[in-house]
Amino acid sequence: MGTENAASAGLRNPVLRLLWHRQLDGYPGDARRYTNLAIVVVVTITLYYQLYVAGAVAPSILRDYGMSFLFFVNLLVVTNVLGAFASLLAGLADRWGRANMVTWGLALTTVLTLFAVPNMPDKWSFAAVVSVVGFVEGIILVATPALVRDFSPQLGRASAMGFWTLGPVAGSLVVAEVSSHTLPVLHAWQDQFVICGIASAVVFLIALVGLRELAPGLRDQLMVSVQDRALIEARAQGVDIDESLRHPWRQMLHFDIIGSAFAISVFLLIYYTAVGFLVIYLTTIYGFSESQANALGNWFWAFDAGALIVTGAVSDWIGVRKPFMLAGAVGAIVMTILFLRTTQHPSTTFFSLAGIFSLLAMCLAIVYAPWMASFTETVERRNPALTATGLAVWGWIIRAVIASAFFALPFAVHSVTPLVNHGTQVARAAKAAGAQDKLVRAHPKLLHRVLRYPPDAVPHALEQNARAAIGASALASVEKVRDDLNVLRRYGPAVKHAEQAEATQWQDWWWICIGGEAVFIPLIFVMAGRWSPRRAREDARAHKQQVQREIEALSGTSESGP
Repeated sequence: MGTENAASAGLRNPVLRLLWHRQLDGYPGDARRYTNLAIVVVVTITLYYQLYVAGAVAPSILRDYGMSFLFFVNLLVVTNVLGAFASLLAGLADRWGRANMVTWGLALTTVLTLFAVPNMPDKWSFAAVVSVVGFVEGIILVATPALVRDFSPQLGRASAMGFWTLGPVAGSLVVAEVSSHTLPVLHAWQDQFVICGIASAVVFLIALVGLRELAPGLRDQLMVSVQDRALIEARAQGVDIDESLRHPWRQMLHFDIIGSAFAISVFLLIYYTAVGFLVIYLTTIYGFSESQANALGNWFWAFDAGALIVTGAVSDWIGVRKPFMLAGAVGAIVMTILFLRTTQHPSTTFFSLAGIFSLLAMCLAIVYAPWMASFTETVERRNPALTATGLAVWGWIIRAVIASAFFALPFAVHSVTPLVNHGTQVARAAKAAGAQDKLVRAHPKLLHRVLRYPPDAVPHALEQNARAAIGASALASVEKVRDDLNVLRRYGPAVKHAEQAEATQWQDWWWICIGGEAVFIPLIFVMAGRWSPRRAREDARAHKQQVQREIEALSGTSESGP
């Protein structure tokens, strides 16, 4: 009785209702439903903004902390692995509430992004805070699609998948858009995290005031209806109901499901490489600034987001998935090869790359939205009652593949570190000490010995030898650019070697990505679905009739007995 009174008092307290009690006791009307749906989508975009903002200023982070490319990549591997394990804790969402998990999880990541990350003194503390952000977001990014599902019961399958996948793509677009416009003015990489933190704080306040969720009882009623529908679908397919719920993992571990999940994981290697390393690639290969590199990212993510929505709607309208997947995969291979060839031509213009990026992004989207729909249909072909289990199989496979790929990347492209950490410094020194550098290379042993000493501590005999060899005025000019010459002596050889090797190394990695795109194509054929729109409509009509007959049979049984 005391507990009930406390709960009632909590519900009457407006502050407590705002901070914690955010459940709806009835299914909302369209206006409130769309408002909640919009808030969830904005929160998801914000979370991916927080996850991806480091990629926009990765070269500056590496230089500032003296961080190697291997360290940075392994940090991304650890963050992804922590996020994967954190998703196991998403069951807390049912105890604390999905809306609470999302709202207060966003509050924590906002504080870390706004105050902690920009003020870390070294690479290890930076890595620790970023890992915590990844862990927390691994939990709440499981709760957001559940809220989307609760408030979007009437979306078409492929349209819905295109809608849900906007989160990471739009998050990347926000990162590129903001950084490309602010980096020319705000040069410190920490400012990008501050901007992200401020935007996240605004979204948190919106979620705090406006985000609601279905009460557990109402949600359970809706889920029972969904589960009943799944069981009806199973019976319509001739599946034994009692047997269908036994050994769920064993039922999902078949080649069509595992192969499909592996196929999309390797197909998206180039997408995840772009998320994490596009700015590093563009700044080291083509010499773009960070703002220019992010401006190119605007083209990629904008066309990706638009094509996801359009392709999902068209696939639902036509009724087929496989033709889209095949056409998109072939197009992706062609565009990746064109992109790969520009690696050997660092003079490729901004707009040439923008055109290639836009078409490549569209091809990826043409594959991904129909694939998501087809994969759930492939799972349902095995057992309509185990869709969540099938999606869990896919989730773990894609995390494992991407983490493994990121772990392997530094071994394929190992020349990035000297270019990122010292490339700009060496280029500036070479420009400042061009003529004097030629003198040093003409008399390397003598002048390198001179440069090892401070200006006022060069041994007299050594100084006399240098004056005799190149003249007093030439030696004086060398002394004026001593710091620049020492930079060239210390880092120049490594940078030069990296410049010669990097393009070939990145080409090797792009060929691996092309291999993943090629592997995807034959595995399309193991998935559910027709190639012909006419046959697909006939199948859908026949399946609908089977389900209706099963519903009528169950209704008749319920009227005549238990």
